[in-house]
Amino acid sequence: MKRARIRFAGREIEFINREVALKYIEELAERGTYPVYVVYGPEGCGKTTFLKQAKAILEDYSYHVVYTNPLAHEEKEILMYTPSIHDIVEEVFKSLLDPYSRIVDVSIKIASIVMRKLRKSRIAILMDDIFQAIELDKAEIYTKTLLNLIEYPSGDYEKIVVLVSSSEGVSRERIGRHRWADFYILWNMSREGFRKLYEVLPDPKPSFEDVWRIAGGNPDILEKLYRNNWSVENVIDGFIRSRKLEHFIASLSEKERGILMEAIEDPDTIFKRLRESEVQQLEKKLIEMNLIMDVWERESRGWIDIPPPEKDTELGIGKYYAWQTPLHREAIKRILMQHNNI
Repeated sequence: MKRARIRFAGREIEFINREVALKYIEELAERGTYPVYVVYGPEGCGKTTFLKQAKAILEDYSYHVVYTNPLAHEEKEILMYTPSIHDIVEEVFKSLLDPYSRIVDVSIKIASIVMRKLRKSRIAILMDDIFQAIELDKAEIYTKTLLNLIEYPSGDYEKIVVLVSSSEGVSRERIGRHRWADFYILWNMSREGFRKLYEVLPDPKPSFEDVWRIAGGNPDILEKLYRNNWSVENVIDGFIRSRKLEHFIASLSEKERGILMEAIEDPDTIFKRLRESEVQQLEKKLIEMNLIMDVWERESRGWIDIPPPEKDTELGIGKYYAWQTPLHREAIKRILMQHNNI
């Protein structure tokens, strides 16, 4: 199997681990997707890397692939595509003054033209974090537009794969009201896979156990730790500032702060007390801020890769809710403790 080359911590490496996820993509290549498949999971868990690897696999299965990531730092990664559709992409770009300002629409247009011009072909549309790039109330519109590509194509196709990734927990609630998409969770890396990524980084470095306890298998947290000379304090401080967590905690009622402190120890506290209106409000805020996720049964059909354990208090994982990473939980705990000491 062809492995995608990715950038990690200032070096180029091959896609690591996620064997279950890779097998799943091969299955999708054989049968296509219906309806739209939305892959969501913790921020920094590797969804972008996963979609890049999916592109490589689908191309091996003779798919014409259009991949877009509106939030990519480099222009060349905002839109990537199979060389076989280069002329179509050029045609579309020449017809627009500023195609990158509407890259999601442009990508859909490219896919539609590919259907019309390259009949009976295999087509894949991979959309990375588009809900964060567009206004949230448009998430439903774009999901329906992508479904229309499947149901009402501009030309005949042999197979089609439509994958959309999202870190926005709210998008799941909005889109889930309709039957336009199926949702799958991609969790942080397994312990074995994360160890392989950890070993890519040079010594000196903390022990794997220490890194695992704060990152919980999240590649982005691992990279941030490396770039901050393994200073957990610096990474947590940066996270607190970027999310304005001090303002968030200050805005909570005393009861909400008490519930949140309980959720630090056991995230399923939220589930157990979900009848309470204050808990319902707090749950919505925590999901909107990408601090926690509600997680379902660990049956494989709802997960792209290996699901997290049924419960792991060390990593902040419960049966029904989980902190996106241990670092998320630690940042909230720190602000709560400071607030209680005021």
